Amino acid sequence: MNQKKWDVYVYGDVNIDIVIPGVEKFPEPGQEEEVPVMETFVGGGSALFALGIGKLGLRPVFQGEIGDDCYGEFIRRKFREGNVDQSLLRTSSTEKTGISLSFTNEHDRCFLSYRGTNAKIRIEEVDLAQAAQASHIHVTGYAGEANHDSYLKFLKKVKADTGASVSFDVGWDPTGVWKPEIYELFPFIDILFMNQTEAAHYSRMSSPQETAADFARHCGTSVIKMGKMGSIAARGSGQYRAASCQVEAVDTTGAGDSFNAGFIYGFLKGKSVEECLKCGNGCGALSVTALGGNTGFPDERRLMEFIAAQDRL
Repeated sequence: MNQKKWDVYVYGDVNIDIVIPGVEKFPEPGQEEEVPVMETFVGGGSALFALGIGKLGLRPVFQGEIGDDCYGEFIRRKFREGNVDQSLLRTSSTEKTGISLSFTNEHDRCFLSYRGTNAKIRIEEVDLAQAAQASHIHVTGYAGEANHDSYLKFLKKVKADTGASVSFDVGWDPTGVWKPEIYELFPFIDILFMNQTEAAHYSRMSSPQETAADFARHCGTSVIKMGKMGSIAARGSGQYRAASCQVEAVDTTGAGDSFNAGFIYGFLKGKSVEECLKCGNGCGALSVTALGGNTGFPDERRLMEFIAAQDRL
């Protein structure tokens, strides 16, 4: 891992999250309501993953795009503070930084989003020559039918040209097709991430354990995130499970991306699959204890202390 310029290369979305908690109703037309808190954070799943990797002491680099505006400067500052190399982060002269307004209460949350520079994200924009300088490449942004062929071509080229390990967070299929040809991608993926709902849609199977085993017959390691039920993984014929961690949730934004960062940290540190799951669960759990997708994310020492405390329960 230390022979490369970076530990992890990340390409994808980065935006501003403006979080407005405690919203029980919206104001009527022509009226104004006050809220006690309104906070600004870095958002975007890929950016939150990169920030998590940086907090854990690894060396991530992020390729993406922001606007030439105050929000873009805010993101650059947070990347500097978070140990994220931003040498591949471009500034657009024509588009603004994306913004997502997050309205939350104790029952639910909803969003109002402007994609801005994130609208230009395409897997073809990955600088493969730069990505090859990282030990590991983290891939997001798959949209099923809309870009399947592009991702298949990209993953084949990554495996042929870089020698890097690859993790892939599939995400929600906005087309609703849940393309079964996704299995074509699996042989080029070392760590495959899905949540329980996504896994059920793609596998057409009802059991997460059965699904994980099926996926693992085609990829390196399959990981299924199950929220309060913990997480499971399969590698070869082996099955692994880690229980969820008990915390008081404040904001669940970015929990899945935080889990991914914890798991990949463990993977790059040479930990066992079960230990990787514990790292993922720990990072995901701690991330929800504060407003913002990365505020509660732990550093390496805090994560190890938290896992040890959970093991003693």
